[in-house]
Amino acid sequence: MGGDPIEPKKRRLRQLPRVIPVRSLAPTVLTVLALCSGVTAIRFAIMADWQMAAVAILMAGLFDSLDGRVARMIKGTSRFGAEMDSLSDVICFGVSPALVLYFWSLDQLGGIGWAVSLLYCVCCALRLARFNILDRDAKESGEVQKHFVGIPAPGAAGLLLLPLYASLALEGLEFQPVLIAIYMVILALLMISQVPTYSFKYVRIERSYVVPILVGVVVFVGLLTSFFWWTIIFIGMIYMVSIFVSAVRAFRNRHNAASESVEDTDLS
Repeated sequence: MGGDPIEPKKRRLRQLPRVIPVRSLAPTVLTVLALCSGVTAIRFAIMADWQMAAVAILMAGLFDSLDGRVARMIKGTSRFGAEMDSLSDVICFGVSPALVLYFWSLDQLGGIGWAVSLLYCVCCALRLARFNILDRDAKESGEVQKHFVGIPAPGAAGLLLLPLYASLALEGLEFQPVLIAIYMVILALLMISQVPTYSFKYVRIERSYVVPILVGVVVFVGLLTSFFWWTIIFIGMIYMVSIFVSAVRAFRNRHNAASESVEDTDLS
């Protein structure tokens, strides 16, 4: 009487292109590589190979930073890629670093260490879910988000592993599991906080700075190849300072805005 409801779905499926350009797969391939790197880090952690576990998460961060840029460059963004990227981020920057830190240190705390690891994973998932909603709303309204709300999952994962990087740079250096647990809880809460952090997606560079930046890249590569872990730690510390600066600026802006509104009310 009303026709077969399956027929419209079949017609829509027939309209989908059966052949797609190979270049459109590049962002998804990078996302899959990031996911594989994150899961491999867990394998290395189980084997107590902490150096390779840390390197695997760094590789996941590298692939994750490339997939979105490649997608925008070749105009290959899609809803499927966005969903895949979020699922990959939960594994690479939530589950993987939490398990690496658990096997490295927090297992000495028993159930408390496991609870802290679970808290970090859940906060990472909540942070990514909120990011997807805010990003979708910004695209629909045409706004440009120059700041993140809370620490991004890749940045939090990098900061979380700083104690492990330090122990790899200085053999014999150990941290108390209680301090690691407190540090992980702080980062987990910062991910779901309202603290604004810098987004470097829309940074524009003046032509006069191109040459100095290229020289800086060469110096950075030289330091990375000679003092790998110290260079990674230095980058993490700079990012930590940027979070503090961003939070202070946001607080000052809100305070100034509140003061101006009070003055306007008094004048009226």
